[in-house]
Amino acid sequence: MSRMLKNKTLAAWLAFLGGPLGLHRFYLHGLGDVLGWLLPIPTALGLYGIERVLQYGVDDGWSWVLIPLLGFNIAACALTAIVYGLSSPEKWNARHNPQAPADAPAGRTGWFTIGAVVCALLIGTTALMSSIAFSFQRYFEYQIEEARKISQ
Repeated sequence: MSRMLKNKTLAAWLAFLGGPLGLHRFYLHGLGDVLGWLLPIPTALGLYGIERVLQYGVDDGWSWVLIPLLGFNIAACALTAIVYGLSSPEKWNARHNPQAPADAPAGRTGWFTIGAVVCALLIGTTALMSSIAFSFQRYFEYQIEEARKISQ
C-alpha cells in the first residue's frame, strides 16, 4: 500500500486558512507534529487579548501584548502558504512526496495554488502591518503617559 501524495495546493490553502490552528502541519507531518500542536497557543492568546479589549477597553495592558500574537501568527502562516505555493514541483515532491516522480501532479502549481498565494499575500500583509501598527501605537501611548507622570 503506497502513501497518499501530499498536494501542494491543499497544503497552501490549509496553511492560509487553518495555519493558526496547525492544520497544514498535521496534513504534511501527521498528528505527532509538535509545532502543529504549538501553533494554536499564540492564536488562543491573541483571541484572549481581543476578548480583554472588549471586556476592559483599549487601555488594558495585557491586550497590548496578546493581540499582536494573533496577527503575527496569521502573518507567519500566510508566509508559509506563500512558500508552499511558490515552491517548484521538483522541490515539493522531493520533500513531501519522496516516493513519487519529481514531476508528480501533487507538486504542480495551478490556478488554485496561485489563488492561495494571492489571498495569503493580501491577508498576511494586512495582519502583519496591523500588528506592527497596533504594537507601536500602544508602545508610544504608554511612553507618553509615563512622560506625563514624570513631568507632574
